[in-house]
Amino acid sequence: MNEARRAERTFLRSLGWAISGLRRTFEREPNFRRELFIGALAVALTLWLRAPLAPILVMCGLVLSLELINSAVEAAVDLASPQHHELAGAAKDAAAGAVLIASLASVFVGLAVLGPPLWQRLFG
Repeated sequence: MNEARRAERTFLRSLGWAISGLRRTFEREPNFRRELFIGALAVALTLWLRAPLAPILVMCGLVLSLELINSAVEAAVDLASPQHHELAGAAKDAAAGAVLIASLASVFVGLAVLGPPLWQRLFG
């Protein structure tokens, strides 16, 4: 029982840190807020169209997760290399590129999943 309580406390502590990271990113990163808003719109449109929800949720989760990682990379690089350094810039650019690729992929998934039912609803 003691081991189970310790595991529960460890899990709850880790969950608290994760929520703190989400809150901090939401407060400090405008791109995260924009992506969250766009994701909410995509989910609402998906529900309105009665289209498959899973691909939209997966892409929203991917974009938001990569934005969190991008923010973490930026913070760690800024801490480790306060002055401009070519490798620091490369790390930050690569993390931002990952978000860009996921965002573009989400647009294509959105078009594939939501395009036909939206077309049908508007012009069908």
